[in-house]
Amino acid sequence: PLALGVVLGLFVAAVGSNAPAAMAADLDNGEAIFAANCASCHAGGNNSVAPDKKLKKEALQQYGKYEVAQIVTQVTKGNGAMPAFGERISPEDIDDVAAYVRAQADKGW
Repeated sequence: PLALGVVLGLFVAAVGSNAPAAMAADLDNGEAIFAANCASCHAGGNNSVAPDKKLKKEALQQYGKYEVAQIVTQVTKGNGAMPAFGERISPEDIDDVAAYVRAQADKGW
């Protein structure tokens, strides 16, 4: 039984350490970060600057911004009319807001 416990513990530790970052995301924090930094241009998943580049699932997929890692890059580095937030928002907060955007896109805003 002891050996089985050790093996099971090692398995759980190995699997747990490889869990996707999105699983650890704090969606409530992501919502707060979005409200404070993004909603002025992206309220309700829309885009007041470039109306065709909404945060809706179909548009995110069309423009290659649907995966959480792609959203993180967009928020961190900016692109086009969107400014970079990598110097203004912590990496953890960017991860949370990216997970929030993806979750909202999946829900249909």
